Amino acid sequence: MYLSNSSRKVNVTRKEIKWSIVTIIVLFIGLLSNKTYAQGNPIIRDIYSADPSAHVWKDGRLYVYPSHDVAPPRGCDLMDKYHVYSTDDMVHWRDEGQILESSQVPWGRKEGGFMWAPDCAYKNGTYYYYFPHPSGTEWNKTWKIGVATSKYPAKDFKVQGYIKGLDPMIDPCVFVDDDGQAYFYYGGGGKCMGGKLKDNMMEIDGAMQPMQGLHDFHEASWVHKYKGMYYLSYSDNHDSSGHHNRMCYAVSKSPLGPWTYKGIYIDPTDSYTDHGSIVEYKGQWYAFYHTSVLSGNDWLRSVCVDKLYYNPDGTIKPVILTQDKSAKFDPDYNK
Repeated sequence: MYLSNSSRKVNVTRKEIKWSIVTIIVLFIGLLSNKTYAQGNPIIRDIYSADPSAHVWKDGRLYVYPSHDVAPPRGCDLMDKYHVYSTDDMVHWRDEGQILESSQVPWGRKEGGFMWAPDCAYKNGTYYYYFPHPSGTEWNKTWKIGVATSKYPAKDFKVQGYIKGLDPMIDPCVFVDDDGQAYFYYGGGGKCMGGKLKDNMMEIDGAMQPMQGLHDFHEASWVHKYKGMYYLSYSDNHDSSGHHNRMCYAVSKSPLGPWTYKGIYIDPTDSYTDHGSIVEYKGQWYAFYHTSVLSGNDWLRSVCVDKLYYNPDGTIKPVILTQDKSAKFDPDYNK
């Protein structure tokens, strides 16, 4: 049977429309089943999470590496089972799943728990995941900074060991400068230390040194770079409103200081603690932090994010914290 050109065009058009409709239906069903849409803060609602370290990797997605508050709350000793979250638009958040727990740490304390604020770095085709964990029952004196590696940003991490020669402290942060040199920071209890990492990303190159010039440092060090200047942000010891920390920052022309204190960029939230990170994504800067808005409990926290802006002189404007008033904890939120 012979069909005119016009008839063939009509048939092709109808076929294309049919498959377009099928595609739309499949995508719609997929969105409903994934439940990844988040409207406002907190951005993570399927587990309780804190201490967010945010990074943008070569695949164009932004990844958040938080700690995990385990319910029911008993304090920070139960924290365990690290998850990773990612987004490509700051609206749809995906739980990439669990990547590590205390039972997978060969040198870790037999009682488990105590998997506190982590960080992640990328160099030469490998992702390096840094996490604090004690090696003994006397946890406060046996902290080590473990290192797990993977060829992927959110799966297949395997513990390789820990950074040797460090004092027992927490909150690792790794900053990789524009020239590829990696720097390691950690601290706690009013002490912040920094130093260079060797190319293997698991050994300190030289000696660690105290970060000079910080005002009222408590913990949660984080380093980023903006217009050639280095910024070290951290939580302080503020205790005039129920012992709630503030997020402060200092600047330097060098990644290891000395630092010049510049002030507070996040006021106390409803949580006893705060711990954050600062990152640029698609031309916009963001401040990540945590609150207790979903639980009302200091040890069941939730990760949040808001936009961050700089003044013309490079100082950071106070971050305006937002909250979705209808937000509720949902263990199936990202399933």
